[in-house]
Amino acid sequence: MTRNRITVIGSTNTDMVIKTSKLPLPGETILGGIFLMNPGGKGANQAVAAARLNGNVTLIAKTGEDLFGLQTKELFQSEKLNLEFLFSDPDSPSGIALITVDELGENCIVVAPGANARLTTTEIDKAKSAILESEILLMQLEIPLETVLYAAKIAFDAGKKVILNPAPAQPLPDELLKKLYLISPNETEAELLTGIPVTDLATAENAARVLLAKGIQAVVITLGSKGALLVTDTQCRLIPAFPVQPVDTTAAGDCFNGALAVAIAEGENLEMAITFASKAASISVTRMGAQASAPYRKEMDLTF
Repeated sequence: MTRNRITVIGSTNTDMVIKTSKLPLPGETILGGIFLMNPGGKGANQAVAAARLNGNVTLIAKTGEDLFGLQTKELFQSEKLNLEFLFSDPDSPSGIALITVDELGENCIVVAPGANARLTTTEIDKAKSAILESEILLMQLEIPLETVLYAAKIAFDAGKKVILNPAPAQPLPDELLKKLYLISPNETEAELLTGIPVTDLATAENAARVLLAKGIQAVVITLGSKGALLVTDTQCRLIPAFPVQPVDTTAAGDCFNGALAVAIAEGENLEMAITFASKAASISVTRMGAQASAPYRKEMDLTF
């Protein structure tokens, strides 16, 4: 297997999770059950997912100089991530996410970004070598948009493949979109980016075509249990999801994107890469936690 390099730029958080029978309504207090404290953050989740699937992963992120930051670094070391460019900020706390998960596996999440919001272009300049030495740059939107755009330009100018998971949803400038090899929104994110409500496969394809017109080479709209829709200039195909009984959907999208980056880095075509990513995500939702739920390569029964 080729050990092609992946650089992930993004957030790292500590997730505080409470299991409940249902998600609370505004103003409602409910009694929860199990409490868990897990490592999370979209960037870190994707990096760990990729590393567990045998990706050669460098993580560019920022923590606070607090207990959460120290614990995070130790966990990343155990996952064999390259941490040369894991920065720390003495003036900001590490990121925190408060997560409620109901008995159907659905969740609601509130994030206090902390040091993630202070990952700047200065750090990207310091870590430029990692981007230039990688085949793929994978990013999300829990760090400043200016930082995402700056890193995308470096990678794009160097001929690297830039993958963006546009979450949390927010409007994005065309300047960024035209530098992307692939974008992977869910239905909500696709609607925000295009103005087209995604309610079925036809509207998903319409939204994807709008994004392709911005200069992106491939669009993958994730549709939950229905699968993922791949749209390029030459194809439109729904790749079905693997049916499972979900326990916790937290970080399923992150697992999908980390796995997708691994398969693309290994030279797989997009259809096979999405199938691989869907399999990884299907395993992750049968377990509690964010990074903890990501499968190892030995657990995947697909051969690449």
